[in-house]
Amino acid sequence: MPATRDEVTMATGTVKWFNATKGFGFIMPEDGGKDVFVHITAVQAAGLRGLNENQRVSYDVVTERGKAAASNLKPL
Repeated sequence: MPATRDEVTMATGTVKWFNATKGFGFIMPEDGGKDVFVHITAVQAAGLRGLNENQRVSYDVVTERGKAAASNLKPL
């Protein structure tokens, strides 16, 4: 079942870490603020196998289950 998307804003940031085995990681937004959760399904939907530490990406910030998460990832 797709997540409810209450609010969508485009952002850019740097991958803090991503663990493909665990299936998630975090992105540090360029504008500061809290790190953004990224799930393996968002990575796979972008046609990627994983994310590398310090990799720059653009992404949409969506609300999933009441928390901010990255979606629509694009490597920069």
